[in-house]
Amino acid sequence: MTADIDWKPSAPLSALRLRAQVNAAIRAYFTATAALEVETPILSAAANTEPNIQSFHTRFSGPVRGGEPLRYLRTSPEFALKRLLAAGIGDCYELGRVFRDGEAGGRHNPEFTLLEWYRLGWRIEPLMDEVVRLLQNLAGLVDRRLTVERLSYDALYRERLGIDWRRDPLAALQAPLAQFGIDPDGLGRDDWLDLLMTHLIQPTLPVDQLLFVHDFPPSQCALARIEGEGEQAVAKRFEAYWGRWEVANGYHELSDADEQAARFASDNQRRRQRGLPTLPIDTALLAALQQGLPDCAGVAVGVDRVLMALSGSAQIADQLAFDFARA
Repeated sequence: MTADIDWKPSAPLSALRLRAQVNAAIRAYFTATAALEVETPILSAAANTEPNIQSFHTRFSGPVRGGEPLRYLRTSPEFALKRLLAAGIGDCYELGRVFRDGEAGGRHNPEFTLLEWYRLGWRIEPLMDEVVRLLQNLAGLVDRRLTVERLSYDALYRERLGIDWRRDPLAALQAPLAQFGIDPDGLGRDDWLDLLMTHLIQPTLPVDQLLFVHDFPPSQCALARIEGEGEQAVAKRFEAYWGRWEVANGYHELSDADEQAARFASDNQRRRQRGLPTLPIDTALLAALQQGLPDCAGVAVGVDRVLMALSGSAQIADQLAFDFARA
């Protein structure tokens, strides 16, 4: 009856041993740099409202003291970690599992490992430096050394594609992607900019290079602060690419509760426009921001993507004991 079942791991055992080394090295790094490891809930009454990210949900069968029995699996520990920061925890990090619906195969698994940390009093520049130090440490586990390049979002698109993201018409963003036959229905300007990155820039990035892209369009601010006015305005955030893999996403964290509430509302409005369900916002996070979030910068690193970069693998399943198809 069970003879035809493929019960074996998705990943070779050597990959699982490397994962254990990486996890140990991460914890050793943060112990040495005085960041406290914390654990936050996987289930939450609130969800991530970002329209491009979909959440799993479940329902608690027992009695609930206030609130709804519906709970969402976290897509990131960010909201809970910020509540701890507002409570005075200080520099902290979490290494744990997160969940995203609708993403399986190739580069994605619905359940994956995320490292997220925060540094009080920092901006994105020293945080990028710290990402370099950590990833160089991890590259050293397999006797590799990474080169590092930093470009503003504006410089990246000008130098690599000859595109001015602020002023060029939408047709100029679409033209280089004509070869891919992408359906334009429902795609906005930011979607096309993202497609230029994934289809034309990322595939050309050197294997042993860390590329940091910083100072994004304000329309891509997520939970980052916006600095500057008019055409000089930028979102103070960065993404890091190890070869073709996006491995990190960092912000100078927004601390204004009213602005955060407005962004949540905007997210849900965009969800309605796309025919997606609106989601409950994290009022506990807003209350924490109202109380006062310390000035800080934070970053999330996809550990599975780091392992893919370390091993040269093109499939996330090669780094998981049991991927979604075998779980």
